[in-house]
Amino acid sequence: MEWLNSVLVEHSALQAVVVLSIICAIGLSLGKIKVWGVSLGVTFVFFIGILAGHFGLSLNHDMLSYAENFGLILFVYALGLQVGPGFFSSFRKGGITLNMLALGVILLGTLSTVVASMVTGISLPEMVGVMCGAVTNTPALGAAQQTLKQLGIPDNALALGCAVAYPLGVVGVILALALVRNVLYRKNENLLPAEEQDGAFITEFKIVNPALFGKNIKDINVLHGHDFIISRLWTGNGDVSIPTSETVLNENDRILVVTKEKDVEALTVLFGEHETTDWNKRDIDWNKIDSNLVSQRIMVTKPEINGRKLGSLNLRKKYGVNTTRVYRSGLQILARPQLRLQYGDRITVVGEAESVAKVREMMGNAVKSLSEPNLVSVFVGLTIGLLLGSIPILVPGVSTPVKLGLAGGPIIVGILMGTFGPRFHMVTYVTRSANLMMRALGLSLYLACLGIDAGAEFFETVVRPEGMLWVLIGFLLTVIPVLIVGFVASKIMKMDFASISGMLCGSMANPMALNYANDNLKNDAASVAYTTVYPMSMFARVIIVQILLLALCA
Repeated sequence: MEWLNSVLVEHSALQAVVVLSIICAIGLSLGKIKVWGVSLGVTFVFFIGILAGHFGLSLNHDMLSYAENFGLILFVYALGLQVGPGFFSSFRKGGITLNMLALGVILLGTLSTVVASMVTGISLPEMVGVMCGAVTNTPALGAAQQTLKQLGIPDNALALGCAVAYPLGVVGVILALALVRNVLYRKNENLLPAEEQDGAFITEFKIVNPALFGKNIKDINVLHGHDFIISRLWTGNGDVSIPTSETVLNENDRILVVTKEKDVEALTVLFGEHETTDWNKRDIDWNKIDSNLVSQRIMVTKPEINGRKLGSLNLRKKYGVNTTRVYRSGLQILARPQLRLQYGDRITVVGEAESVAKVREMMGNAVKSLSEPNLVSVFVGLTIGLLLGSIPILVPGVSTPVKLGLAGGPIIVGILMGTFGPRFHMVTYVTRSANLMMRALGLSLYLACLGIDAGAEFFETVVRPEGMLWVLIGFLLTVIPVLIVGFVASKIMKMDFASISGMLCGSMANPMALNYANDNLKNDAASVAYTTVYPMSMFARVIIVQILLLALCA
C-alpha cells in the first residue's frame, strides 16, 4: 500500500503522469455515454478531474502548470491547423452573413456578461469564467487564465465559474434550438436551404441547342460564364473520348459534366437537354464506362506540387487527361484551374491508362507517406505561435499591452499555416486522425488539470447561494443570445433552420448541440454552417475575452 500511496499521492513526475492518465481514461470512457441522445465527450474529463480534486488528489504545482499549458497549446494549434484551410474562404458569399450573425451571438454574450457583473456585484473574472462555461469554450478560458496571470490576478474563480456553468451550457443550446424550431418553424417550412452547397456535382447533357453546333468548348466556356468541366463526350455513333478545349460539339453529342448543382438549370438552357441518369451515386464503376479510358483518384504527395495552381500543371495539354474533382478534408471540390493543390489532396483524373500512370508518377500518390507525421512543421508552428503570443500589443484605451498568450498565438499561427503554408510550398499536412489525436490529447490534459485545480472548492461553491446564482446566470448567458439571434435570422433575414442551427452551434462551439441538429434534420446543411462560422467564432472569443479583462481589470 505504501508503494501505491507513493504512486498516487506523493508529488513526483510519475505521480502526475499516472493521475492525469487515470482521470483522462475514466473521463473519456464515461464521455461516450449518451443521455437523451447527448454525450459530453472529452468534456467529461473536466468533471472527473473536479471529482478527483474534491477528494484531495493534487499534483505538484509546476507539473500541473506545465501539463495544463502544454495541453492548451497543443489543442489550440491543432485546432488552427484544422480550420485554417476554410478560415478565409468562409467569409465569401453567404458565409459573410453567417459569420456576422455568429459575431452578434458573441458580442451579445460578452455584453450580457459585463452587465451581469455590474448588476449582481460578481467580479468580472468570476463572471468571465461563468461565460466560458456557458458558451462551452475552453480556448477562451485558457486565454482568460493567461491574461489574469499577466495582470497578477488570481484565476481560481475562472475554472470554478466555468465548471459550474458548463453542463447547462451544453443543454441550453439544445433547448434553445428546440424552442426556435417549434415556435418559429411550426409548419416545418424552410427547414433546409433552398440551394445545395458549392460542391462538385456530376450530370449528363445532350447537345440539342443549334447555337452550339460546330462550336468548340473553349468558346462556350467564355460565352456562358458558369464553371463547368466536361469529363467525357459521347458522339452520335457511341464513341467516347476525353474532350479538350478545342473539341467541337455536334448535334446529339452527349457530355458528362462536373459543375455545381445550382448551375444545372442554367446549363440545361445552354446545352438543350438534361439527361436523368444519376452520376453521383457512390457505387458507380467509372472504368466500365469505356474500356479505353481510366478514372482514378491520385494522391498529391510530392512536396513540389504542394501550393501549385492546378492550371499551371497543364495536365490536359501534357498528358491528354481531364482533372474533374479534388477531394480535400471530406469535401468534393470542382477542379478549377485556379485551385491551389495541397499535400494530401486526392484528384480525380480521367484518361488513357498510360497517361494516368504518368500523372500518378508526377503527383506522387505515395499513400504511405501521408501516414508519416510532418513533425518539423508542427514544432516550427508551435514555436512561432508561442513567440507571437508573447509580443505585447498596444491597444488604444487599454493601459496594459495585450498579449495573444498561449491560446491566441498558437491558434493564429495554426490558421495561417493551414491556410497559406501550401502557397509557400510548406508541407503543413496532418492526417485527420493525427489532428484529432493532437486535439484530443491536448484538450484532455488541459481539462484534467483544470478540473483538479477547481475540484477542491467546486461542491462548496455550488451549494452556496452565489453558486446557484452562477448556474442561473450561466444558463441565461447561453440561452438569451441564441434566442435573440435565432429570431433575427429566422423572422427578419428569412434564413432556413438548418443554417441557423449550424451557425448558432458554431458560434457557441457546441458540437453536442450540432449532433442534435443533424439527428433531427437528417441533412449536412447544419454541419456546413457550423464549419463556416466556427473558425472566426473561436478566434473572436479568444481575442475578445482578453481585451475585456485587460480593459476592465487592468
